[in-house]
Amino acid sequence: MNLSIRGQQIEVTDALKDYVDKKLSRLEKYFDAPLNSDGAVTLSTTRGLHTVEVTIPLKGIVLRAEDESDDMYASIDSVVDKLERQIRKHKTKINRKFRQEGSLKTLFVEDPTGTVATTAELDTDTDDDDFEVVRTKRFMLKPMDVEEAILQMNMVGHNFFVFSNIDSEEVSVVYKRNDGKYGLIEQG
Repeated sequence: MNLSIRGQQIEVTDALKDYVDKKLSRLEKYFDAPLNSDGAVTLSTTRGLHTVEVTIPLKGIVLRAEDESDDMYASIDSVVDKLERQIRKHKTKINRKFRQEGSLKTLFVEDPTGTVATTAELDTDTDDDDFEVVRTKRFMLKPMDVEEAILQMNMVGHNFFVFSNIDSEEVSVVYKRNDGKYGLIEQG
């Protein structure tokens, strides 16, 4: 796995890089083949709190974890533990739901042909671990720009807002980040 380690308001020393590499290499035990994805690691310090964010895009899933504490090394340990739990939980759910034969270590490995099973192929039985949708809303998407969408989101008191982006003429989502800033999700 290729890691891009960057620091915000902190110098990323060789010791920190080595520690992150060593800890994230623990994830490789869950896979048969080496990971070919590019992971992003952000280390930051704000008012004495050390925050670690890790994002690893894999086939069919994006692993993401974030943690903050008084110690950078403790934050790194906690993030790796969270990522391990995500992998184990996802593999257990897949194993229960689809009863696949063979090793689950190949679950996130890229298929050489580039084919991915469709939802219809995979949705063969139901499981008690399925997520439950408790409410469905339908509404017309009003064309607006990003700034207006943020204002609308704040007015309704939500942490995200779906809208028709007048600039791109596509459906977009604005969301409030943990740092108080805003993010924009657009179709690829």
